[in-house]
Amino acid sequence: MINSIKKYFKKAKEEAGKEYSISNSGQAIPGSSPSEDTGESRLPSAWTGVDLDGTLAYWDSGSSIERIGDPIPNMLDLVKKMIKNGIRIKIFTARATDPDQLPIIRKWLKKNGLGELEITSVKDYYMQRLYDDRCIQVERNTGRLIVDK
Repeated sequence: MINSIKKYFKKAKEEAGKEYSISNSGQAIPGSSPSEDTGESRLPSAWTGVDLDGTLAYWDSGSSIERIGDPIPNMLDLVKKMIKNGIRIKIFTARATDPDQLPIIRKWLKKNGLGELEITSVKDYYMQRLYDDRCIQVERNTGRLIVDK
């Protein structure tokens, strides 16, 4: 258990320390850094997480990790609009904890017109928002649940 916790924090630290920039296509480019000519430093940019199963792709009682479901049109359109508007998107999924899932996720993303989005299962201080079918929003610093009426 202790080793898995240590691994988790190591991965979170690595992810938080990465630098990204947004290409003209709106895709984040991992490892890209500011121009060395200017000597300008660049902090990691804010990002929005989008869950995969049940949010961006269909997931039901017949689903399994061997296959990712069909895209959910409304969310697929929303993610594409966010990318077009320069918002850094990460696919935030528990699948990312299994290295064998990463090629499956990448293939699904490319097939559905999302290119090479970042994939993670780690939340950090740069995450601004999360779209997820399992979340319940809590009002900051109060503990009050925010629910639709």
